[in-house]
Amino acid sequence: MPTSQARKSGLIATVSPGSLAAEAGLRPGDQVLEINGQPIRDQIDYRFETTESVVELTVVHAGERGYVEFTKEPDEALGIEFTDDAFDATLLCNNNCFFCFLKGLPKGLRKTLYVKDDDYRLSFLHGNFVTLTNLTEADWQRMASQRLSPLNVSVHATDLELRRALLSNPAAPDIMAQMRRLAAIGVDVQTQVVLCPGVNDGAALDRTVEDLLSCEAVQNIAVVPVGSSLDGEARSRHPGMRAHTPAEARAVLRQLRRWQRHARRTCGRTVVYPADEFYLAAEARIPAARTYDGFPQWENGIGMVRTLLDDWSRTRRRLRARNHAAAPARRLTIACGALIAPTLDRIAVETSTLLASQIEVVPIVNTLFGPRVNVSGLLPGQAFIDQLRGRDLGERVLLPRASLDHFGRHFLDDLTPTDVSEALGCPVAFAYTWSESIEWMAARSVREPPVARAVSSHGRAWSVAGY
Repeated sequence: MPTSQARKSGLIATVSPGSLAAEAGLRPGDQVLEINGQPIRDQIDYRFETTESVVELTVVHAGERGYVEFTKEPDEALGIEFTDDAFDATLLCNNNCFFCFLKGLPKGLRKTLYVKDDDYRLSFLHGNFVTLTNLTEADWQRMASQRLSPLNVSVHATDLELRRALLSNPAAPDIMAQMRRLAAIGVDVQTQVVLCPGVNDGAALDRTVEDLLSCEAVQNIAVVPVGSSLDGEARSRHPGMRAHTPAEARAVLRQLRRWQRHARRTCGRTVVYPADEFYLAAEARIPAARTYDGFPQWENGIGMVRTLLDDWSRTRRRLRARNHAAAPARRLTIACGALIAPTLDRIAVETSTLLASQIEVVPIVNTLFGPRVNVSGLLPGQAFIDQLRGRDLGERVLLPRASLDHFGRHFLDDLTPTDVSEALGCPVAFAYTWSESIEWMAARSVREPPVARAVSSHGRAWSVAGY
């Protein structure tokens, strides 16, 4: 049986005002047990079962079991949000990867970060990457019947023995046999390879990419560098648990360019995408937007820098067309991960000139995981406080939205934006894109939202290379 983490089934977190559920008297804390007489296991069952025009819920309301019937349009929502996505249990990981980032998490972070989930349902619902090593036959039957597509799968290597070694799981099934089965039931797959120097690169990477390209289910292949903290490397003692050198990053890019050319010739798409971190580490040119085929793995650090640069290009054209004499001069500080800081600094210099303003970019060293972890999305709130406090920060501080959780409430170390703002004695705002940063510059206060609305990230990927 797969390991799981039990939760209280179907507990309602919020009820939308004016919704059908609100009119029926349902409220947070109530519990949904069944829909149309069928027990529900998770959000997926809830979505499937509530598409009918007549829906009956079995609920626990005010401590008593009862029934609520709704007559509605087939696709009309009831207005219920649950505390958890998996009501019966969350499937936990049965692997022991030496490069697992969760092993390096220090104490004192958000509790949810320590849950080592490997649940195909969360992959379908939220895009989490899973290994498919803990599936039962019932899980396969469910994926086929409900057509849970697409799924995000961590492959790492297609050679069976190498993959088992990477996962430290001698019972891990053949991933290519699983890929063929997914293709047979009509489930598309987005794949990920965490590349460890000297372990699954070189010829092993060639085989992995070749095998995945041959499978009908595979829509794209992301190759991301191993997340290597000094602490994690010291405890792992595995030679592959280290950062790629610039020369190694350049070699990976050359190798994957050959596969990109092959994919474009054979299927008309790039398909194979190196993570932004490889380009930044190699100081290589960032590919054009068309290379990313619509950015299907943007939240995995694939194409974030390109969207940043293109956003800046559009913003620059707009700024040049404006009458800047009427624009107020601003002084502000932008803090970010060390990896993206040189790129942001170049943009800040141009922006400062165009707006007759002063923008300082401050690279923040990661004090939680060590300087080797240099991306914005893994910076704790305390690092911003420690390295910005005492500086002349100007009128406000802009921080990367990727450093907050999905809801924008907490940093990795559970500090809040208010905690950081009060510690710095300066207003703090957050942005995804440079155009959003410009809007914050024009806003009268951090309580006034910027006009620009950026694409949102749900913080699912460890490999956040962008701003």
